[in-house]
Amino acid sequence: MGDVQVFALRDVDLDLFRGEFVVLLGPSGSGKSTLLNILGGLDVPTHGTVRFLDHDLTIGDEAELTRFRREHVGFVFQFYNLIPSLTARENVALVTEIAAAPMDPDEALRLVGLWERLDHFPAQLSGGEQQRVAIARAIAKRPEVLLCDEPTGALDYETGKLVLEVLERVNRELHTTVAVITHNAAIAAMADRVIRLRSGAIVEVRRNATRARPSDLQW
Repeated sequence: MGDVQVFALRDVDLDLFRGEFVVLLGPSGSGKSTLLNILGGLDVPTHGTVRFLDHDLTIGDEAELTRFRREHVGFVFQFYNLIPSLTARENVALVTEIAAAPMDPDEALRLVGLWERLDHFPAQLSGGEQQRVAIARAIAKRPEVLLCDEPTGALDYETGKLVLEVLERVNRELHTTVAVITHNAAIAAMADRVIRLRSGAIVEVRRNATRARPSDLQW
C-alpha cells in the first residue's frame, strides 16, 4: 500500500491431516482468508513453501494451480455465487462437467438434504438452502479438501447450524478434509483442531480431545 508494507501472514508453520475438520478462528484482518486462499492455490506466498501431498504450490504456474484447484479442492464462500437462471441440479452439474470422477448431481444434493429441491431456482430457495447447493456443488467433483470462508456469515443462527451439520456430515461420510474460517467460537466444538490467528500469526492450536486424530499428512 504505497510505502506501507502489510504482512498478511508471518512465520506460519502448519500441518493439516487427511480427513481432519479444522476451524480457523480470529478477528477480521488476522490473516484467515489469506491462509485459506494460499492453501487453495488462489494466492501464492511471497516467502516460504506450501506443499499438498506431492504438489509444491509455490513453484507452479497459473495453469498448474488451476489444475490443482480443479482436481483437489472445493470452495464454499460466504455468498453462494449460484447462477440464477439454473436450477439447483444444473448449478451442481456445471462442476461435474470438468471433474474426472464426479458425483451425480442428484446424489450431491441428497447428501446436503435437498432431494426435494432439485429443480428449484436460487430465487425459490432460502439462504440456507442456497448455501447447501453451494456445498453440493463444491463436493460433487469429490475433492480431497473443502475450504470454507465464513460459510454461515450471511445466515441466521439456526440456518447456520444446519449448514455446519452438512459440512460435518461431508467430513464424516466422505472423509473430506474440511477447513472452515469463522468468527464464531461456538463452532469450535465441531473441530478436530482449532487454529487461532491474530495479526497474521498463529497464536494457538487446540485439539478437541473428543475427536480422533487423523494420521496422514496432507499439507
